[in-house]
Amino acid sequence: MLNNLGGGAVGGIAAGSAGTMNILSHILTTNIVVKLVLLLLFIFSLISWAIIFYKLRYLGKARKEDKEFLDLFWESKRLDYVYTASKSLDYGPIAFMFNVTYKELLNIRKKSADGEQKSDKERNEENLAYVERALKKSQLTSIAKLEVSLPFLATVGSTAPFIGLFGTVWGIMTSFESIQRAGTAGLAVVAPGIADSLIATAAGLFAAIPAVIAYNYYSNKVRIIVNEMVDFAYEFMTIIERQIL
Repeated sequence: MLNNLGGGAVGGIAAGSAGTMNILSHILTTNIVVKLVLLLLFIFSLISWAIIFYKLRYLGKARKEDKEFLDLFWESKRLDYVYTASKSLDYGPIAFMFNVTYKELLNIRKKSADGEQKSDKERNEENLAYVERALKKSQLTSIAKLEVSLPFLATVGSTAPFIGLFGTVWGIMTSFESIQRAGTAGLAVVAPGIADSLIATAAGLFAAIPAVIAYNYYSNKVRIIVNEMVDFAYEFMTIIERQIL
């Protein structure tokens, strides 16, 4: 009995390997148009998976460093200490916003020390405008970094099925041409074109489905981080208005 089970398992593995080899051999012998379609979809899929793993690492570090920075920010009462301690947080977008804005605050203090002849009200309004501009600019820069490569995933998710569909249509056209040349519609005549069609369809879905799932997942992650950035920007501007300027 054990021998029968072992023989069945080995036979199943051998059959699976043979099926894979048959698909690969068919791809190598298919017409040039379908080969180009499959090559393009393979490149799209390869780039998509590279982006998926990159964004997983990048957004994970961004969330982790943002949490570290917010804990540091709310526990500390000195902005200069927070600025020094947060310089090593290279991935956190909120830390980046704070550092850029704090540098602008240092520039404002330097200008005030130079003795510009303006009233307190005019100076405060001008300084608040500078700080708010720096904060918004750093926020937009952080959002752009978070969204890098996401449009490519969206593009692959929306176009890969249609590229595969093009290969499908071409394979069907090949089948009709084979029928016309052979004068018969036997399975041996239409099988190569139908196989091309199915492989192109499968390749399009293989490239599109992970890209769509990853795009939706990472877009939601970016949305959460952006909401945290907006909340921090509001709180930070409130602190600046009340205590610093």
